[in-house]
Amino acid sequence: MFISYLSGANPAWRLAIAMLLAVPCFEVSASGLSFDEALKLALREAPILTSNEEQIDAARQAAIPAGALPDPQLALGVDNLPVQGADSFSLSRDFMTMQRVGVMQAFPNLGKLDARTAAAEGRVALAEAQTRLAKLQVLQETAAAWIEREAVERQLARISELEAENRLFERAVQARFAGGAGMAGELVAPRQEAALIAERRDELDSRRSQAIARLKRWVGDAASQPLTGESPDWPINPDALSHGLHRHPELDLFDPKTRVLNAEVKEAEAEKIPDWTLQLAYQRRGSAYSDMVSLQVSVDLPLFSGSRQQPKLEAKLHERNALQAEREAALQEHTEMLESALAEHRRLANAVKRAREVLIPLAEEKVELTLAAWRGNKGELSTLIAARRERIDEELKAIALEGERRQLAARLHYTYSQQTLQDSEQQP
Repeated sequence: MFISYLSGANPAWRLAIAMLLAVPCFEVSASGLSFDEALKLALREAPILTSNEEQIDAARQAAIPAGALPDPQLALGVDNLPVQGADSFSLSRDFMTMQRVGVMQAFPNLGKLDARTAAAEGRVALAEAQTRLAKLQVLQETAAAWIEREAVERQLARISELEAENRLFERAVQARFAGGAGMAGELVAPRQEAALIAERRDELDSRRSQAIARLKRWVGDAASQPLTGESPDWPINPDALSHGLHRHPELDLFDPKTRVLNAEVKEAEAEKIPDWTLQLAYQRRGSAYSDMVSLQVSVDLPLFSGSRQQPKLEAKLHERNALQAEREAALQEHTEMLESALAEHRRLANAVKRAREVLIPLAEEKVELTLAAWRGNKGELSTLIAARRERIDEELKAIALEGERRQLAARLHYTYSQQTLQDSEQQP
């Protein structure tokens, strides 16, 4: 590249070059935030997961009394109370007035109780499925935010190298002009390029701050720590991912939802079976009469099921059919999303490979050729500057494309990978 122009410089120049090349790039502390640590921290700190765990506990507590009998009722009353004559409304024990105390217990039919128990268990399973989905979403977003910041910081590291390189280039232009070659206007070009590089740095600094803010949503203040290590490069196997499509975390929600609706259908069917109530009462009478005990059984009479119980049953059946259709629609949607994501991943992988193997080497070759032409007074400095900018663009673009590819790979991995789904269920 253009640095070869200075190969014949005196020892003092070579020392200056060595010092400039020693300018440190973006440094990372060994005690920073690694990818795995960020995921663990997010799973431990994310408020949405605390909310989901509370919902699981609520569903489990609600399931405890689901199949129990209703609470018994205490019945107090007065029988045979006179309402006429001198002794009206008198509780005197000389009359047949009875003071009654009793207990009444309702007994819903067993089909109804079993259905309520099944529905409660289905709601627990639904809360657990929602928690698994939330965990995977936390993993997805945390991984994407970490990888985004990693890519931006790699670009910033390249910008630091370019700034050092540009200072060398400015000295080369000055040395060439001092040697009687070149034009005075060329002395400004390196400073103009330095300003453009600074503008790139400002843009990347802003994107880095935004990436840290996104990461902070999941890991808190630890997002401000320097990053350590690299993100995993998950292999993307389209066949394996397609096979795991039916276990998509959002599709997993339909199984417990179906369980709940099936139980509600059975409960609606059980509404046609009579419930019954048992009442036991003790009746205290006047001294001239003996006390009494009474036993009463009440039975529901669902005589108008066609206009009462049957419409409720039909409503639940329609809800279940709607849920099945909704699941099919969701499966088709996620199939399309998976195929689109796989196509995009292929595009990004090809773009990264093309940039590394073709575009960047060609851009570097172009810089070397234009540098040689400029050094031999056969080319314009503006052409060299343009070639250098093209190389910078290609290098930064390649880093950005690799970041996008890894982000997409992370989303695919944390959505369709069977091992990830199993691991999420074992996370505390």
